[in-house]
Amino acid sequence: MRRAGVFVVIAIALLAVSSSAAAPYTDRFVTINGQRIHYLDWGTAGKPPLIMLHGISRVAHSFDHIAPQFTAAYHVIAMDLRGHGDSGWSATGDYLVEDHVKDLDGLINRLKLSNVVLLGNSTGGRVAQVYAGQHPDNVLKLVVEDVGPERPADVASAFAKRVAAEANGWASEEELIASLVASDKRTAPALQQNYAHFGTKRRADGRLVWKRDPNLVKGFVPTELWQYVRKITCPTLYILGALSPIVPPETQEQLKHTLPRVEIRVLPDVGHYPHQEVPDEYVRIVRAFLAAPR
Repeated sequence: MRRAGVFVVIAIALLAVSSSAAAPYTDRFVTINGQRIHYLDWGTAGKPPLIMLHGISRVAHSFDHIAPQFTAAYHVIAMDLRGHGDSGWSATGDYLVEDHVKDLDGLINRLKLSNVVLLGNSTGGRVAQVYAGQHPDNVLKLVVEDVGPERPADVASAFAKRVAAEANGWASEEELIASLVASDKRTAPALQQNYAHFGTKRRADGRLVWKRDPNLVKGFVPTELWQYVRKITCPTLYILGALSPIVPPETQEQLKHTLPRVEIRVLPDVGHYPHQEVPDEYVRIVRAFLAAPR
């Protein structure tokens, strides 16, 4: 009953954050590459597909507050990457960016989608970049959020330390939400509530833990993806947080010289999650990019 009550509070709070009432979605499951993959289908069928890809340790529900704002023009799909959320875990710890890309490719093929728009935050942005480079003829436009072609060793090791630190979970959802709100003042508490609700599960001992495979650290390693990025041909938008060190100025310059149709927006006073920290501005920027002639 407590979690049901929390869900009602979350739903009301999310409506307050979003400028429009939340559109309904459908939970769907498919088996891709031997993995059970979960995705949220926001509709609307028959419209151009827009696939949203979350970051490491996040879930498809991370886009609950912005997905409804694109359904008038797109068939919006938000995917739980393998090892996350309600998707299956890899028995062999196959969590490299390329492994996630194979699942995205399989989903696109299974649903017979063409001329897709990809939008990805963090690790989801790396997946989107690689797919766009591997399948340039099937990506109409690309939105990459606060990530580039490189993952340095310090970023990789920081995630491993985080997984270890959070291994024992939390006593309650309220305790987790309080921790999230205290550590990130730029994201609305309603979005932290949504993350805590949909991103966790009860362990056998009653502790609340993230819906993520601890073996994700095996794939979250130093990475360099320029070989794929150089093959991207579609219009590409990078939305970066000025407070985030993930895509330094030298990488931004290299992107400008590498991609023929790139736009880079650096948002002041924003960190690693622009779509959560400044959702209204984020949606305006993405809508303008998608509406521009190809």
